[in-house]
Amino acid sequence: MRGHKVEQLGIATVGFFWCFLMWFSTAAFSPSIAAAYHLTISDLGLLASSAIWMAPVGRIVAGWAADRFGAPRTFAAILAGCGVASIASAFTTSYELLFAERVVVAMAGVSFVVGVQHVAQWFDAHEIGTAEGLYAGTGNAGAGVGALLLPRIFSTDYRDAFLWLGMLALVVAAWYMWRGSAAKTMERRDAAQSRGDLRGMAFVWTRYIAIALMLAYAMSFGLEIALNAWLPGYFAQEFHDKILALGFTGVAGIQIAAGTFAAVASLNASLFRPFAGFMSDLFQRKGWTPLPFIAKELPYAPRLHWLGIALILIMLSMTGLTIAGLYGFLPLSIAVLVALGIFVSFGTGGTFALVPLLFPDRPGIAAGFIGGISTVGGIVYPLIFASVGAHLGYLYVALYMFAPFILFYFWAARHERHPQEHGLLGRALAGQRS
Repeated sequence: MRGHKVEQLGIATVGFFWCFLMWFSTAAFSPSIAAAYHLTISDLGLLASSAIWMAPVGRIVAGWAADRFGAPRTFAAILAGCGVASIASAFTTSYELLFAERVVVAMAGVSFVVGVQHVAQWFDAHEIGTAEGLYAGTGNAGAGVGALLLPRIFSTDYRDAFLWLGMLALVVAAWYMWRGSAAKTMERRDAAQSRGDLRGMAFVWTRYIAIALMLAYAMSFGLEIALNAWLPGYFAQEFHDKILALGFTGVAGIQIAAGTFAAVASLNASLFRPFAGFMSDLFQRKGWTPLPFIAKELPYAPRLHWLGIALILIMLSMTGLTIAGLYGFLPLSIAVLVALGIFVSFGTGGTFALVPLLFPDRPGIAAGFIGGISTVGGIVYPLIFASVGAHLGYLYVALYMFAPFILFYFWAARHERHPQEHGLLGRALAGQRS
């Protein structure tokens, strides 16, 4: 049947995988682009952050459009537009124009919230964690696959890579339009459309718990996309001599090694995301609520506790990454990235196991806000890493950003009754409760 939920999950997952592959294909070839245009480490930091520039606003708009027009139309439009820009960038010789075109291609990242809305419209509360984890985890693997395979397939020829990625994006866009179905029932689709207005958007944006989940996603997915863009250049620059000592030579060799090391975090963040969603479901079934301060009586309280544990582990791992870098110990740095990637998956999977439950009538708007504003981290973190110091930047972000984020999450998740009702402009928006 055209509307079968497993088929819709597969369509959304393939679409997101290809978008993620395009999104970070620039990072996979950053050593080649740096060599071709003589870029410095600061230039690489700017190039890395540029992949996220369009995501905050773009995801907000995409989430609203998914509610308003349906996921298939919205997702297909994103794939087609980014595919055309990727094809154009394959024929560009000016770095300024290439930079601008790759910023447009990076809009592929806004597709995430469209897929979240699509999956939420087909799966029920008891299975939403696993379903969203499968969608996002498999899709996110596109970044790791790109870092690992694109340099091996295309060597230093990033132009051919951009061309093929763009052409195949057009094929996936056509398939999404042909086989995609917006919602399990017309009632679900109509409910999302009727609440896709500015008042509903204002309600979601001003809820303390929505802000807390946005910060949690900035700690997890915001960090993940920052590392996807940052790590190839980081390893190529900061561990250059150690990579040479391993037997890799020339720009192509260093690019392959740096991409392989960078892929460790991304692949784990992707591969373990279904497990993270499953663990959120398991916490829910078992009723586990081990953390103090966080609500324990809410119907979904165990999911809040699982996410809180994930955020603490992410902050500790960032400290470990600084220690490994300062001592110049490449194996330890990779080992910490393995753990960090897993913990990031716990955070991303835990966040979006909660979003559809807290805002069931506005899944697109909520996903757009939480999944959109949080991507600012992908812009800010690489700039901090490059300015504070490639190694110390991880510790700086952990202490001065992540620790306050965790405290705010604990504060917002303390309410035992309807945390989504608490926020700014509470009385004015009281009628907008999900």
